[in-house]
Amino acid sequence: MANSKYEYVKCFEVEDEVLFPNFILVWISACKLCKPHDVNVLKLMNSCAVAVLEEYADVVLAYGFSDEFTFVFKKTSQFYERRASKVLSIVTSFFSSVFVRKWGEFFPQKKLQSPPSFHGRVIACASIEAVQAYLFWRQSVCHLNNQHDQCFWRLVERGMDEEEALDFINCAQKRDLNDLLFDEFHVNYNELEPIFRQGSCILKTVVEDVVKYAENGAPIKRHRRKIITVHSKKIASKRFWNEQTILVKELGGFTDEINNVKPEYVRSFEFDSKLMPSTWIVVRLDGCHFHRFSEMHEFVKPNDGRALNLMNSCAVAVVEEFRPDIVFAYGVSDEYSFILKQSSDIYQRRASKIISAIVCFFTSTYVMRWKDFFPQSELKYPPSFDARVVCYPSTKIIRDYLSWRQVDCHINNQYNTCFWKLVASGKSKREAQHSLKGAQLQKKIEELGIDYNELPMMFRHGSSVFWDKVDNVLIHHENNGESSESYGKVIVEHIDIIGPAFWSEHPGILD
Repeated sequence: MANSKYEYVKCFEVEDEVLFPNFILVWISACKLCKPHDVNVLKLMNSCAVAVLEEYADVVLAYGFSDEFTFVFKKTSQFYERRASKVLSIVTSFFSSVFVRKWGEFFPQKKLQSPPSFHGRVIACASIEAVQAYLFWRQSVCHLNNQHDQCFWRLVERGMDEEEALDFINCAQKRDLNDLLFDEFHVNYNELEPIFRQGSCILKTVVEDVVKYAENGAPIKRHRRKIITVHSKKIASKRFWNEQTILVKELGGFTDEINNVKPEYVRSFEFDSKLMPSTWIVVRLDGCHFHRFSEMHEFVKPNDGRALNLMNSCAVAVVEEFRPDIVFAYGVSDEYSFILKQSSDIYQRRASKIISAIVCFFTSTYVMRWKDFFPQSELKYPPSFDARVVCYPSTKIIRDYLSWRQVDCHINNQYNTCFWKLVASGKSKREAQHSLKGAQLQKKIEELGIDYNELPMMFRHGSSVFWDKVDNVLIHHENNGESSESYGKVIVEHIDIIGPAFWSEHPGILD
């Protein structure tokens, strides 16, 4: 990042490393996913989980049911240096990206109406016994929740509203839910598909494959890793676990059986924190490996207006979705910063939930709107973003943070403009880098004949996203006369946010 007098704001960033010898688990859950007993939803969730294991070598196991999944990293994992916020945001972002891309495979006749979002948290288990207890707990919850959901949704489908269905189940608590299912719907719970009753365990195993044949026709076999999905009755049992060679190698074996666990014990391992009250909250997103992503999708260098406008469109959607908590957003290149007001109590200011919900919604929107900006280009693989959250104590410091990002935008854009001008002139990328090393960029711009001030404002200033107030509108009520309500819309501007003029014109943003 570029050097500037505003860089002091980085001192407010807090490291959240999950220390050895803790195991890293990432739990995610869908927001507002209705009817989780739909088998196609479960299969879609499983397919997304498989994609996570394929994408990230350090993830060796996933267990999921209904609208949730837990991913277990190998014990020695250094995935993104074990920073909880980065691990969480990357996994949840990638999962939501795959969810959108695969939706049509499982629901070919049903259009995805809105960007799906997931929230999650990191669980730091201190021992393999804690991992065992956690998995036992989640599979127990799977069983109990499924019994409830099977009854609940069948009552709704029969004609009850949701409140009536809940009351009916609560009144029938003395009866076993299995009996209720059988008496009311003639459904034998034990004959339901295992994917409902036992959840899905996705893991890496070793298989023997024929890779070629010798001259005499004998098969030549090699061992390779393969991802499989099983619906085991007891994933936390010694028998199941210790038969999985990769799990034993990467995580360790189970030595004892477990028959009961207190949820409070497992919850104590949750790696989460509440953000300091009465502080500005900044959630900054960055594209993961977007250098490669931009090359694969042939972005125009040094700036692709389509890609930047897609990012802006996603930022607008986030600001609208998380109103009134997000009051401002600033973006450049493949990053965006979202500013949440000091008084915000969104998700009780829990860092994990704020990070995961925003990064997932942004990612889902990015995938869903890709064709709006790249109609002739197919999305070749799921994009993802990492995120971090930082608290800033005063309005002055939050403005200095935004100034830091805009200075960074300006200097990086100068460098990239010169760099790609040199490449276009015939220099190799290495020669262009060498030519710019230690150079005064303003002087280099003049030498290369670049009219920098004629470049689009979006390239030079980045993009600012905020609510623009519209005049009050009189609302006519049938019985109560008239009332005045203030309406607004989210707009994107490419302006100077370092100087005082913008903030003087919009005092309500940071008021």
